[in-house]
Amino acid sequence: MIPILPFINVSFFQPSAFLMIGIPGMEALHGWISIPFSSMYTVALTGNCLILLAVRRTPSLHQPMYYFLSMLALTDVGLTLSTLPTTLAVLWFDQRLIGFNACLVQMFFLHSFSVVESSVLLAMSFDRFVAISNPLRYAAVLTNNVIIRIGMAIVARATVSLFPVPFLLKRLNFCPGKILLSHSFCFHADVMKRACADITVNILYGLYVVLSTVGVDSLLIVMSYTLILHTVMGLASPKERVRALNTCVSHILAVLVFYIPVIGVSMIHRFGKHLPHLVHALVAYVYLVIPPVLNPIIYSVKSKPIREAMLKVLKAKG
Repeated sequence: MIPILPFINVSFFQPSAFLMIGIPGMEALHGWISIPFSSMYTVALTGNCLILLAVRRTPSLHQPMYYFLSMLALTDVGLTLSTLPTTLAVLWFDQRLIGFNACLVQMFFLHSFSVVESSVLLAMSFDRFVAISNPLRYAAVLTNNVIIRIGMAIVARATVSLFPVPFLLKRLNFCPGKILLSHSFCFHADVMKRACADITVNILYGLYVVLSTVGVDSLLIVMSYTLILHTVMGLASPKERVRALNTCVSHILAVLVFYIPVIGVSMIHRFGKHLPHLVHALVAYVYLVIPPVLNPIIYSVKSKPIREAMLKVLKAKG
């Protein structure tokens, strides 16, 4: 009598690992390319950690504006650490394999920190609006408890929004021959395209997350600055107008540094399928690496209190 074997679904496949890529077409130069990448990662980590230490050790910086700046710096550290291990592993050692589950974990943290950064920039625009429109009640409105609640809401929002994404990918049937990613890290739009299944749900949910987080945040930031401009234009003295707007310059630059690459990545993935892989890779690196590098530079140059506090921390270390 022939034994009855349990049914095994051989039609469902998930790769044990994905194969990452560095800079497409420039593999022979990865050793040299790793130098600017290592430098940028070093600047990002050093600059943002200096901001965190400066705010913590300087009592005069224990104000809402600088607490939100600390949140931004901490987010940039997290965003940098999300891509640093795999990017440098590919560029330095040609270690291109990443496990399937490890890829999903990296993708979750990478996108979560991006959502957190967008939310923090929105909170900072609210901070500037309160400071300019109602300066006498600024400290009463943005108390330490309120700032803590805002921080917790930001983290909760990112976690809840991104939590379903890895599970939506795990249910997909992947193609055995499609394990090559387009980057040296796991990007949601990139990973889901390796599936040999209907990814409509993944596309729609990804679009929902983008619109309900980054999309809503960008609109609210524009609305905040519209109200700020209306308030500033109502000031009698031109000197007061300039002084009020100067307090917003650093934040405006940080918003541009974050949102311009976000728009670029979105446009490339939606409408740039005909573009070379090199363009896709470079835009993604600009989106993930440049904001954490530039934010500390922007705030150290434009904000004298931050610059002086960072210098004190460096002198103390020396």
